Amino acid sequence: MTDAPQKPVMLEIEEEADPGLAPAVPDRQPIGAAMQMAAKAAQPRSAVTRFALWTFSAFFSFALSVAAWDFVSGLFARNTFLGWIAFALLGLAVLSALTLTLREWSAYARLLRLDTLRAKAEKARSAADLKEARTTVLSLTRLYATRPETAWGRSKFEEQSKDIMDADALIDLAEVEILAPLDLLARAEVERSARQVATVTALVPLALADVATALFANMRMIRAIAEIYGGRSGTIGSLGLLRRVFSHLIATGALALTDDLIGSVAGGGVLSKLSRRFGEGVVNGALTARVGLAAIDLCRPLAFHAIDRPSTTGTVSRALAGFVSKQGS
Repeated sequence: MTDAPQKPVMLEIEEEADPGLAPAVPDRQPIGAAMQMAAKAAQPRSAVTRFALWTFSAFFSFALSVAAWDFVSGLFARNTFLGWIAFALLGLAVLSALTLTLREWSAYARLLRLDTLRAKAEKARSAADLKEARTTVLSLTRLYATRPETAWGRSKFEEQSKDIMDADALIDLAEVEILAPLDLLARAEVERSARQVATVTALVPLALADVATALFANMRMIRAIAEIYGGRSGTIGSLGLLRRVFSHLIATGALALTDDLIGSVAGGGVLSKLSRRFGEGVVNGALTARVGLAAIDLCRPLAFHAIDRPSTTGTVSRALAGFVSKQGS
């Protein structure tokens, strides 16, 4: 039995495909995805969460108060003298708690005043409301009326502001004349903290020393920046401000990582070929500077318009100028 003859196979050759018409390959963005996940984690607590925290706090305070009163009453039943000592100590403890509460509340009110001024200034800008702008800058001058750093700027502002009839120009003048000296102090504080963190990271071989130094330096730096702009914060206020700073960093981190911060990190990568600890110090210093600049954005009573916002690269360069030359020699 012979095999049947096979038919010829015809192959159809398609026209050459245009690479420009090919679908684009989606970019992998692990950093952006991480930023989005972190931003969701840093969102403000929901009403249910806040209510639950308030309920637990109220119950704990009530239970602690009842336990303290039962303790004092028991001492009165056993010994009158010991009862009066316990009652006096309880009164001092309550007085101390009230004092701390008032101090924290006043600190929170100072920070809230800075936020209110910034919101009013932006509202006056957007609406071109000269009356609102004058009210805002008047509040600003009153805020810094006792600050010697702003005395010269306030006098110049009072002389030049009378002839200004534009809301943007008036707020810009207040920013240049009144806030410029405070900006220099805040930038110096950020540079000092970045230099401290970089130095400890590069020179101290202990594993957790750089972590502890960075946490302490960042916390102290944020409090110092708040004090420079007139928002002296207490312990709770500082923790709340720290949370706001990192939330601000998360919200703007994708942009900052692609333009400003990446230059400092890249510089640290090059220097790490010479010294691994020194490269880590530069990177940690850059991250500290980024935290400080975010704190300036949040504590400043006026947003940056007439004055350029300081960059992380420039801040790190000034902070580590002498340090880099010493390490390179």
